[in-house]
Amino acid sequence: MSNPNDYTVGWISAITTEYVAARAVLDEIHEGPEMVSINDSNNYTLGRIGKHNVVIAVLPDGEYGISSAARVAADLSHSFPNVRFGLLVGIGGGAPSQKHDIRLGDVVVSSPGSSNGVSYSGVFQYDFGKTVQGQSFQTTGFLNQPPFLLRAAVTGVKAKYEEEGHRIKANICAILDKNPRLRKKYQQPDPSSDRLHKSHICHPTNEWSCVTSCGNTPSSIIFRPKRGEYEDDPMIHYGLVASANQLMGDAVLRDKLVTEKDVKCFETEAAGLMNHFPCLVIRGICDYSDSHKNEEWQGYAAMVAAMYTKDLLYQIAPNTVEAEKKISDLLSGQSGALQTVLLAYTDPMTDYRDIAREHRDVAKEHRDIVMVDIQAQEEERRRQEEENCHQLFRLTRKDRDVTYEWYKDRVEKRVENTCLWFLQHERFQTWLKQESGPLLVSADPGCGKSVLARHLVDEVLPRPGTTVCYFFFKDQDQNTKNIARTEQG
Repeated sequence: MSNPNDYTVGWISAITTEYVAARAVLDEIHEGPEMVSINDSNNYTLGRIGKHNVVIAVLPDGEYGISSAARVAADLSHSFPNVRFGLLVGIGGGAPSQKHDIRLGDVVVSSPGSSNGVSYSGVFQYDFGKTVQGQSFQTTGFLNQPPFLLRAAVTGVKAKYEEEGHRIKANICAILDKNPRLRKKYQQPDPSSDRLHKSHICHPTNEWSCVTSCGNTPSSIIFRPKRGEYEDDPMIHYGLVASANQLMGDAVLRDKLVTEKDVKCFETEAAGLMNHFPCLVIRGICDYSDSHKNEEWQGYAAMVAAMYTKDLLYQIAPNTVEAEKKISDLLSGQSGALQTVLLAYTDPMTDYRDIAREHRDVAKEHRDIVMVDIQAQEEERRRQEEENCHQLFRLTRKDRDVTYEWYKDRVEKRVENTCLWFLQHERFQTWLKQESGPLLVSADPGCGKSVLARHLVDEVLPRPGTTVCYFFFKDQDQNTKNIARTEQG
């Protein structure tokens, strides 16, 4: 069995297709770990790429999204405490535009930059933000850049590919020749199946074939010329990756984010990792983030992304990886190594411990502000619900408003020590503990039902955070009888 302490590179796949592609590019597969963290239920493949020992984890079957990826990454860092950085490798939806010729089978790598005068870190979460009345949805928050070591390696790969081109296709063919079982799913599909529909063309529900249902003519398809002899195929794109807890299948929203943010790819895991699991995001393009989903390209796209990642790791010297901080230390935030660094670099002019305290206090202040805001929003929501509930039971007559309070308050209050038999009754106590369900109390006229109801409404049922809705009516009152008929109807 393999020693978890020997592995320094963490690789995360979201689905089985990505996991298979990751395993396929390993130079060597090792035995499984001899032990993992007691609460770690991840499935791992251990292996080597070049001189790097790599641990590959995959999300549980049927799960995807930000929180699932974050949980898998946290468990990996606990079970493999010497991992220095992460790689999030798999498939994603492309965001083609006139500016960026992104096609199926291409690769998008998260890379810091700027668009429309705004800097970005390489990944942004497009479903996290705030909605203000009269304004469009505003994204908030900022995710960390990939580690410097990985960004330097990206520059090295860029230069190598620009000068020499790449051998991604040839290397994939070699893998498929070695393991023909993978050929059906992971070889490049027929290029004619790479169709980019115009944004207004929406794929009909329950229709399988895009060719028959969406058209394959210039009126529905965007024409793109064949790539030239000295253009890379697949092409590698660097820029902003948009992440969220939802799959992007809306060409109009896609184009809006392309225009506003210069997004090149959409995916569903990266936002959960960037601030806690320093990593680079590498996505093979399998569809165009529209309604025309194309599973045919998923295997090849996953293989292309994995092969690019292998080339990237060959750019990194093993000793530079050892010099990076352990992710487990970054997650704990309380490691002895980090404390030593803070103490060792205390300058007479600047006490870094004081700076750390100030940052902690600022963070606490921001947290308190957010909590107060959330609490205020919750109170406003409850107030609105109560107001809506009251409006539901309001009655109107020509001369004045008559509300349920008026009918209730006409009923006499209970005499002391009465109604106790009901409050202590087993059936009432059982009903009181239920989350929902009716309780019918029937009796002859004059037996005290109204008195009991007023006592329940005024003194028994109200609790903190609870809204009690009630409606009193008299059979002889024509207005309430009309309301009752309406409810029955």
